[in-house]
Amino acid sequence: MARRGGVESVSARLRKAVHRVRVSLRKSAVDYFRGDGADTIALAGLLATVPAITFGTINNSEWISPAALVLPIVAGALLLRPASLLGLYAACAGGLIVETLVLGPYTDGPARVTPGTVLVVAACGFFGLLIAQFRARVGVPWRRGGTMLFDLRERIRVQSALPRLPKGWHREMALRPAGGQSFSGDFVVAARTSGGRTLEVVLTDVSGKGMDAASRALLLSGAFGGLLGSLPPHGFLPAANGYLLRQDWDEGFATSIHLVLDLESGDYELLSAGHLPALQLNAGTGRWEEKSGDGPLLGVYDGAQFHPVKGSLRPGDVLMLFTDGLVEAADRDLSEGIDRLTGEADRYVTAGFEGAAWHLIEAVAKDVNDDRALLLLCRDAGS
Repeated sequence: MARRGGVESVSARLRKAVHRVRVSLRKSAVDYFRGDGADTIALAGLLATVPAITFGTINNSEWISPAALVLPIVAGALLLRPASLLGLYAACAGGLIVETLVLGPYTDGPARVTPGTVLVVAACGFFGLLIAQFRARVGVPWRRGGTMLFDLRERIRVQSALPRLPKGWHREMALRPAGGQSFSGDFVVAARTSGGRTLEVVLTDVSGKGMDAASRALLLSGAFGGLLGSLPPHGFLPAANGYLLRQDWDEGFATSIHLVLDLESGDYELLSAGHLPALQLNAGTGRWEEKSGDGPLLGVYDGAQFHPVKGSLRPGDVLMLFTDGLVEAADRDLSEGIDRLTGEADRYVTAGFEGAAWHLIEAVAKDVNDDRALLLLCRDAGS
Protein backbone atom coordinates (compact mmCIF):
# COMPACT_ATOMS: atom_id res chain seq x y z
CA MET A 1 0.00 0.00 0.00
CA ALA A 2 2.83 2.36 0.80
CA ARG A 3 4.42 1.59 -2.53
CA ARG A 4 1.12 2.12 -4.32
CA GLY A 5 0.68 5.35 -2.45
CA GLY A 6 4.20 6.33 -3.41
CA VAL A 7 3.57 5.55 -7.06
CA GLU A 8 0.34 7.55 -7.00
CA SER A 9 2.14 10.36 -5.28
CA VAL A 10 4.83 10.45 -7.97
CA SER A 11 2.20 10.33 -10.73
CA ALA A 12 0.27 13.14 -9.11
CA ARG A 13 3.39 15.24 -8.84
CA LEU A 14 4.22 14.57 -12.48
CA ARG A 15 0.72 15.59 -13.57
CA LYS A 16 0.95 18.76 -11.53
CA ALA A 17 4.35 19.55 -12.99
CA VAL A 18 3.10 19.00 -16.55
CA HIS A 19 0.05 21.16 -15.80
CA ARG A 20 2.24 23.97 -14.49
CA VAL A 21 4.44 23.79 -17.59
CA ARG A 22 1.38 23.91 -19.88
CA VAL A 23 -0.09 26.88 -18.02
CA SER A 24 3.25 28.68 -18.07
CA LEU A 25 3.70 28.09 -21.82
CA ARG A 26 0.14 29.19 -22.53
CA LYS A 27 0.56 32.33 -20.45
CA SER A 28 3.87 33.09 -22.15
CA ALA A 29 2.28 32.66 -25.57
CA VAL A 30 -0.62 34.96 -24.72
CA ASP A 31 1.72 37.57 -23.22
CA TYR A 32 3.94 37.38 -26.28
CA PHE A 33 1.02 37.86 -28.64
CA ARG A 34 -0.13 40.85 -26.62
CA GLY A 35 3.39 42.26 -26.60
CA ASP A 36 3.82 41.89 -22.83
CA GLY A 37 6.12 38.88 -22.79
CA ALA A 38 9.84 38.41 -23.44
CA ASP A 39 11.08 37.71 -26.96
CA THR A 40 13.42 34.91 -25.85
CA ILE A 41 11.57 32.18 -27.74
CA ALA A 42 11.48 34.18 -30.97
CA LEU A 43 15.16 35.07 -30.62
CA ALA A 44 16.12 31.44 -30.04
CA GLY A 45 14.10 30.31 -33.07
CA LEU A 46 15.63 32.93 -35.35
CA LEU A 47 19.14 32.25 -34.09
CA ALA A 48 18.60 28.56 -34.96
CA THR A 49 17.80 29.48 -38.56
CA VAL A 50 21.14 31.26 -39.06
CA PRO A 51 23.38 28.12 -38.95
CA ALA A 52 20.74 26.23 -40.96
CA ILE A 53 20.84 28.83 -43.74
CA THR A 54 24.65 29.01 -43.56
CA PHE A 55 24.93 25.21 -43.85
CA GLY A 56 22.50 25.16 -46.77
CA THR A 57 24.40 27.92 -48.59
CA ILE A 58 27.73 26.14 -48.18
CA ASN A 59 26.36 22.83 -49.47
CA ASN A 60 24.03 24.12 -52.19
CA SER A 61 24.73 27.76 -52.93
CA GLU A 62 22.90 27.60 -56.28
CA TRP A 63 19.56 27.13 -54.48
CA ILE A 64 20.27 28.88 -51.19
CA SER A 65 21.90 32.23 -51.90
CA PRO A 66 24.14 33.90 -49.31
CA ALA A 67 21.60 36.75 -49.33
CA ALA A 68 19.06 34.37 -47.73
CA LEU A 69 20.32 35.60 -44.37
CA VAL A 70 18.06 38.62 -44.84
CA LEU A 71 15.09 36.36 -44.02
CA PRO A 72 15.79 36.03 -40.27
CA ILE A 73 16.75 39.72 -40.25
CA VAL A 74 13.36 40.77 -41.66
CA ALA A 75 11.53 38.44 -39.31
CA GLY A 76 13.56 39.74 -36.39
CA ALA A 77 12.66 43.34 -37.26
CA LEU A 78 9.00 42.40 -36.76
CA LEU A 79 9.37 40.16 -33.72
CA LEU A 80 12.31 41.27 -31.61
CA ARG A 81 13.23 44.20 -29.44
CA PRO A 82 16.22 46.31 -30.55
CA ALA A 83 18.65 44.74 -28.05
CA SER A 84 17.74 41.20 -29.11
CA LEU A 85 17.87 42.24 -32.75
CA LEU A 86 21.51 43.27 -32.39
CA GLY A 87 22.34 39.77 -31.15
CA LEU A 88 20.64 38.29 -34.22
CA TYR A 89 22.62 40.66 -36.46
CA ALA A 90 25.85 39.46 -34.88
CA ALA A 91 24.90 35.86 -35.63
CA CYS A 92 24.06 36.73 -39.26
CA ALA A 93 27.38 38.56 -39.63
CA GLY A 94 29.12 35.46 -38.32
CA GLY A 95 27.21 33.36 -40.87
CA LEU A 96 28.42 35.60 -43.70
CA ILE A 97 32.00 35.31 -42.47
CA VAL A 98 31.79 31.50 -42.34
CA GLU A 99 30.30 31.39 -45.85
CA THR A 100 33.06 33.63 -47.18
CA LEU A 101 35.81 31.48 -45.63
CA VAL A 102 34.34 28.19 -46.83
CA LEU A 103 33.18 29.21 -50.31
CA GLY A 104 36.21 31.32 -51.05
CA PRO A 105 36.57 34.79 -52.61
CA TYR A 106 33.76 35.96 -54.89
CA THR A 107 36.29 36.27 -57.73
CA ASP A 108 36.63 32.45 -57.80
CA GLY A 109 33.15 31.91 -59.21
CA PRO A 110 29.39 32.54 -58.86
CA ALA A 111 27.15 31.86 -55.83
CA ARG A 112 29.60 33.33 -53.34
CA VAL A 113 29.47 36.15 -50.84
CA THR A 114 29.93 39.32 -52.87
CA PRO A 115 30.17 42.94 -51.69
CA GLY A 116 26.63 43.38 -53.03
CA THR A 117 25.40 40.57 -50.78
CA VAL A 118 26.95 42.24 -47.76
CA LEU A 119 25.38 45.58 -48.69
CA VAL A 120 21.91 44.00 -49.10
CA VAL A 121 22.11 42.22 -45.75
CA ALA A 122 23.45 45.35 -44.05
CA ALA A 123 20.73 47.57 -45.57
CA CYS A 124 17.98 45.18 -44.46
CA GLY A 125 19.51 45.12 -40.99
CA PHE A 126 19.62 48.91 -40.83
CA PHE A 127 15.99 49.38 -41.81
CA GLY A 128 14.96 46.51 -39.56
CA LEU A 129 16.62 48.21 -36.61
CA LEU A 130 14.78 51.46 -37.41
CA ILE A 131 11.47 49.58 -37.43
CA ALA A 132 12.26 47.86 -34.13
CA GLN A 133 13.27 51.13 -32.48
CA PHE A 134 10.07 52.81 -33.70
CA ARG A 135 7.97 49.98 -32.26
CA ALA A 136 9.86 50.18 -28.98
CA ARG A 137 9.34 53.94 -28.78
CA VAL A 138 5.62 53.71 -29.55
CA GLY A 139 5.22 50.77 -27.19
CA VAL A 140 2.91 48.86 -29.56
CA PRO A 141 4.31 45.61 -30.99
CA TRP A 142 3.35 44.66 -34.51
CA ARG A 143 1.37 41.69 -33.19
CA ARG A 144 -0.86 44.07 -31.26
CA GLY A 145 -0.82 47.09 -33.54
CA GLY A 146 -3.32 45.76 -36.07
CA THR A 147 -5.67 44.63 -33.30
CA MET A 148 -5.50 48.05 -31.66
CA LEU A 149 -6.26 49.87 -34.90
CA PHE A 150 -9.19 47.55 -35.56
CA ASP A 151 -10.46 48.21 -32.05
CA LEU A 152 -10.18 51.98 -32.58
CA ARG A 153 -12.10 51.76 -35.83
CA GLU A 154 -14.86 49.73 -34.15
CA ARG A 155 -15.10 52.20 -31.28
CA ILE A 156 -15.61 55.07 -33.73
CA ARG A 157 -18.26 53.03 -35.52
CA VAL A 158 -20.08 52.18 -32.29
CA GLN A 159 -19.95 55.78 -31.06
CA SER A 160 -21.41 56.93 -34.38
CA ALA A 161 -24.37 54.55 -34.17
CA LEU A 162 -27.71 56.30 -34.01
CA PRO A 163 -30.20 55.30 -31.31
CA ARG A 164 -33.44 53.55 -32.22
CA LEU A 165 -36.32 55.88 -32.94
CA PRO A 166 -40.01 55.42 -32.20
CA LYS A 167 -42.49 54.29 -34.82
CA GLY A 168 -43.02 56.89 -37.50
CA TRP A 169 -39.37 57.90 -37.76
CA HIS A 170 -36.56 56.62 -39.93
CA ARG A 171 -32.85 57.42 -39.55
CA GLU A 172 -29.68 56.33 -41.26
CA MET A 173 -26.12 57.48 -41.63
CA ALA A 174 -23.27 56.78 -44.03
CA LEU A 175 -19.63 57.73 -43.50
CA ARG A 176 -16.87 57.36 -46.05
CA PRO A 177 -13.27 58.25 -45.14
CA ALA A 178 -10.88 59.89 -47.58
CA GLY A 179 -8.84 57.65 -49.85
CA GLY A 180 -10.70 54.47 -48.88
CA GLN A 181 -9.07 54.44 -45.44
CA SER A 182 -10.65 52.98 -42.32
CA PHE A 183 -10.49 56.16 -40.24
CA SER A 184 -12.23 59.46 -40.75
CA GLY A 185 -12.16 62.99 -39.42
CA ASP A 186 -15.97 63.08 -39.58
CA PHE A 187 -17.99 61.54 -36.78
CA VAL A 188 -21.45 61.52 -35.21
CA VAL A 189 -22.53 61.26 -31.59
CA ALA A 190 -26.19 60.89 -30.72
CA ALA A 191 -28.41 60.25 -27.72
CA ARG A 192 -32.04 60.28 -26.72
CA THR A 193 -32.60 62.63 -23.79
CA SER A 194 -35.53 63.97 -21.75
CA GLY A 195 -36.75 60.46 -21.03
CA GLY A 196 -36.38 59.43 -24.68
CA ARG A 197 -38.59 62.17 -26.05
CA THR A 198 -35.74 64.25 -27.51
CA LEU A 199 -33.15 63.13 -30.04
CA GLU A 200 -29.84 64.99 -29.94
CA VAL A 201 -27.40 64.45 -32.79
CA VAL A 202 -24.03 66.14 -33.30
CA LEU A 203 -22.23 65.84 -36.64
CA THR A 204 -18.63 67.05 -36.50
CA ASP A 205 -15.96 67.59 -39.13
CA VAL A 206 -12.45 67.77 -37.65
CA SER A 207 -9.82 69.77 -39.53
CA GLY A 208 -7.69 67.54 -41.73
CA LYS A 209 -8.80 64.28 -43.29
CA GLY A 210 -8.30 60.54 -43.10
CA MET A 211 -5.59 59.25 -40.79
CA ASP A 212 -4.31 62.76 -40.05
CA ALA A 213 -7.59 63.69 -38.39
CA ALA A 214 -8.58 60.25 -37.09
CA SER A 215 -6.78 60.44 -33.74
CA ARG A 216 -8.30 63.84 -32.96
CA ALA A 217 -11.71 62.65 -34.14
CA LEU A 218 -11.51 59.66 -31.80
CA LEU A 219 -10.61 61.86 -28.85
CA LEU A 220 -13.32 64.39 -29.66
CA SER A 221 -16.00 61.77 -30.25
CA GLY A 222 -15.40 60.37 -26.78
CA ALA A 223 -15.47 63.83 -25.20
CA PHE A 224 -18.53 64.96 -27.16
CA GLY A 225 -20.33 61.73 -26.35
CA GLY A 226 -19.77 62.44 -22.66
CA LEU A 227 -21.00 66.02 -22.97
CA LEU A 228 -24.10 65.20 -25.02
CA GLY A 229 -27.07 64.76 -22.74
CA SER A 230 -25.10 65.86 -19.68
CA LEU A 231 -25.64 69.54 -20.50
CA PRO A 232 -28.65 71.57 -21.64
CA PRO A 233 -28.80 71.63 -25.46
CA HIS A 234 -27.66 75.26 -25.66
CA GLY A 235 -24.68 74.49 -23.44
CA PHE A 236 -23.19 71.73 -25.58
CA LEU A 237 -21.38 73.74 -28.27
CA PRO A 238 -19.88 76.28 -25.79
CA ALA A 239 -18.56 73.35 -23.71
CA ALA A 240 -17.21 71.62 -26.84
CA ASN A 241 -15.55 74.87 -27.91
CA GLY A 242 -13.86 75.22 -24.52
CA TYR A 243 -12.65 71.61 -24.69
CA LEU A 244 -10.99 72.17 -28.07
CA LEU A 245 -9.33 75.36 -26.87
CA ARG A 246 -7.79 73.49 -23.92
CA GLN A 247 -6.20 70.92 -26.24
CA ASP A 248 -3.99 73.60 -27.85
CA TRP A 249 -3.61 71.64 -31.11
CA ASP A 250 -1.87 73.12 -34.13
CA GLU A 251 -4.93 72.19 -36.18
CA GLY A 252 -7.41 72.56 -33.36
CA PHE A 253 -10.57 73.70 -35.09
CA ALA A 254 -13.63 71.74 -36.12
CA THR A 255 -17.07 72.43 -37.52
CA SER A 256 -20.13 70.96 -35.89
CA ILE A 257 -23.91 70.97 -36.20
CA HIS A 258 -26.15 70.07 -33.26
CA LEU A 259 -29.71 68.90 -33.84
CA VAL A 260 -32.23 68.86 -30.98
CA LEU A 261 -35.42 67.12 -32.20
CA ASP A 262 -38.66 66.57 -30.30
CA LEU A 263 -39.78 63.13 -31.47
CA GLU A 264 -43.40 63.73 -30.45
CA SER A 265 -44.08 67.08 -32.07
CA GLY A 266 -41.38 67.10 -34.76
CA ASP A 267 -40.14 70.53 -33.66
CA TYR A 268 -36.38 70.98 -33.69
CA GLU A 269 -33.53 73.41 -33.13
CA LEU A 270 -30.30 73.49 -35.09
CA LEU A 271 -27.16 75.01 -33.58
CA SER A 272 -24.16 75.39 -35.85
CA ALA A 273 -20.46 75.96 -35.23
CA GLY A 274 -19.25 77.05 -38.65
CA HIS A 275 -20.87 74.01 -40.25
CA LEU A 276 -22.68 73.76 -43.55
CA PRO A 277 -26.46 74.26 -43.40
CA ALA A 278 -28.82 71.33 -43.08
CA LEU A 279 -31.34 70.64 -45.83
CA GLN A 280 -35.03 70.03 -45.14
CA LEU A 281 -37.41 68.56 -47.67
CA ASN A 282 -40.88 70.02 -47.39
CA ALA A 283 -43.26 67.22 -48.30
CA GLY A 284 -45.99 69.71 -49.22
CA THR A 285 -43.98 71.68 -51.78
CA GLY A 286 -41.36 69.06 -52.70
CA ARG A 287 -38.59 71.63 -52.28
CA TRP A 288 -35.41 71.58 -50.23
CA GLU A 289 -34.80 74.43 -47.80
CA GLU A 290 -31.50 75.33 -46.12
CA LYS A 291 -31.54 75.46 -42.31
CA SER A 292 -28.55 76.88 -40.48
CA GLY A 293 -27.80 78.32 -37.08
CA ASP A 294 -25.23 81.03 -36.49
CA GLY A 295 -21.91 80.41 -34.77
CA PRO A 296 -18.11 80.34 -35.30
CA LEU A 297 -15.82 77.35 -35.70
CA LEU A 298 -15.06 75.28 -32.63
CA GLY A 299 -11.63 75.87 -31.12
CA VAL A 300 -11.01 79.34 -32.56
CA TYR A 301 -11.72 81.72 -29.69
CA ASP A 302 -13.18 81.64 -26.21
CA GLY A 303 -16.62 82.95 -25.36
CA ALA A 304 -18.18 82.09 -28.72
CA GLN A 305 -21.97 82.40 -29.01
CA PHE A 306 -24.12 79.95 -30.94
CA HIS A 307 -27.60 81.04 -32.02
CA PRO A 308 -30.12 78.37 -33.03
CA VAL A 309 -32.55 78.21 -35.89
CA LYS A 310 -35.92 76.55 -35.30
CA GLY A 311 -37.99 74.36 -37.56
CA SER A 312 -40.44 71.50 -37.64
CA LEU A 313 -40.52 68.14 -39.37
CA ARG A 314 -44.06 67.41 -40.51
CA PRO A 315 -45.20 64.01 -41.80
CA GLY A 316 -43.29 63.19 -44.98
CA ASP A 317 -40.52 65.73 -44.32
CA VAL A 318 -36.83 64.81 -44.46
CA LEU A 319 -33.86 66.47 -42.75
CA MET A 320 -30.39 65.95 -44.15
CA LEU A 321 -27.12 66.75 -42.34
CA PHE A 322 -23.78 66.37 -44.13
CA THR A 323 -20.13 67.43 -44.11
CA ASP A 324 -18.31 69.58 -46.65
CA GLY A 325 -16.59 66.64 -48.34
CA LEU A 326 -19.94 65.73 -49.86
CA VAL A 327 -20.58 69.04 -51.63
CA GLU A 328 -17.28 70.94 -51.83
CA ALA A 329 -14.72 70.38 -54.58
CA ALA A 330 -11.95 72.38 -56.18
CA ASP A 331 -13.72 72.51 -59.55
CA ARG A 332 -17.18 73.61 -58.36
CA ASP A 333 -18.89 76.08 -56.05
CA LEU A 334 -20.53 75.09 -52.80
CA SER A 335 -23.97 76.01 -54.13
CA GLU A 336 -23.39 73.79 -57.14
CA GLY A 337 -22.48 70.88 -54.89
CA ILE A 338 -25.62 71.38 -52.78
CA ASP A 339 -27.77 71.53 -55.93
CA ARG A 340 -26.24 68.28 -57.11
CA LEU A 341 -26.94 66.65 -53.75
CA THR A 342 -30.58 67.75 -53.66
CA GLY A 343 -31.02 66.71 -57.29
CA GLU A 344 -29.89 63.18 -56.48
CA ALA A 345 -31.98 63.14 -53.29
CA ASP A 346 -35.10 63.98 -55.30
CA ARG A 347 -34.87 60.52 -56.85
CA TYR A 348 -35.82 59.00 -53.48
CA VAL A 349 -38.79 61.23 -52.66
CA THR A 350 -41.34 58.87 -54.17
CA ALA A 351 -39.78 55.51 -53.26
CA GLY A 352 -38.58 56.56 -49.80
CA PHE A 353 -35.16 57.25 -48.33
CA GLU A 354 -34.45 53.85 -46.84
CA GLY A 355 -30.90 52.90 -47.83
CA ALA A 356 -30.40 56.24 -49.56
CA ALA A 357 -27.52 57.67 -47.49
CA TRP A 358 -24.79 55.46 -48.89
CA HIS A 359 -26.13 55.70 -52.43
CA LEU A 360 -26.17 59.48 -52.24
CA ILE A 361 -22.48 59.55 -51.31
CA GLU A 362 -21.72 57.16 -54.18
CA ALA A 363 -23.66 59.31 -56.64
CA VAL A 364 -22.49 62.76 -55.51
CA ALA A 365 -18.96 62.33 -54.16
CA LYS A 366 -17.70 58.82 -54.83
CA ASP A 367 -14.13 59.69 -55.79
CA VAL A 368 -13.61 62.85 -53.73
CA ASN A 369 -10.41 62.69 -51.68
CA ASP A 370 -12.05 63.98 -48.52
CA ASP A 371 -14.03 62.56 -45.61
CA ARG A 372 -17.76 62.43 -46.30
CA ALA A 373 -20.64 61.91 -43.90
CA LEU A 374 -24.39 62.05 -44.49
CA LEU A 375 -27.23 61.74 -41.97
CA LEU A 376 -30.90 61.39 -42.91
CA LEU A 377 -33.88 61.80 -40.59
CA CYS A 378 -37.29 61.09 -42.10
CA ARG A 379 -40.76 61.40 -40.62
CA ASP A 380 -43.18 58.93 -42.14
CA ALA A 381 -46.05 60.42 -44.07
CA GLY A 382 -48.68 58.67 -41.94
CA SER A 383 -47.23 59.59 -38.55
